[in-house]
Amino acid sequence: MARILALLPALWAGVLLCVAGLATPAPFAVLDKAAAGQVVGHIFAREAPLSLLLGMVLLLAARRSALARAVRGLGSQFSLDMGLALGTLACTVLGYYVLQPMMELARQGQGALSFGQLHGLSFGLFGLKILLVLVMAWRVGSLAPQR
Repeated sequence: MARILALLPALWAGVLLCVAGLATPAPFAVLDKAAAGQVVGHIFAREAPLSLLLGMVLLLAARRSALARAVRGLGSQFSLDMGLALGTLACTVLGYYVLQPMMELARQGQGALSFGQLHGLSFGLFGLKILLVLVMAWRVGSLAPQR
């Protein structure tokens, strides 16, 4: 189980990088803008729940590890890994579950922010999520015992 948990951040980073670098630009290269937007919307509708699941699994694993260290007197009950996982969860919730409905309203001319502004915020949160997951993957790799 520990090996699977150690692989999760790297696999998750790979998924996010594929979404950002391959899956979302491709529809805009071959489809009209409206159809491409629908395809990309479907991609993110699947990525967001996956990110919530992986973020929660990694948060719980980090919490368990931090608690074990704290019980042994080796640190706090809160860890950097927990903070990274919480950050990814916040980026997912804000970027998809909060901003996506606002983007739909902005397309209809409603709301205080334009579609472009909301899209920029969403893009920034997705980029931050990628960065946080990459840091988690790097930390798992750098903390692994050397043979």
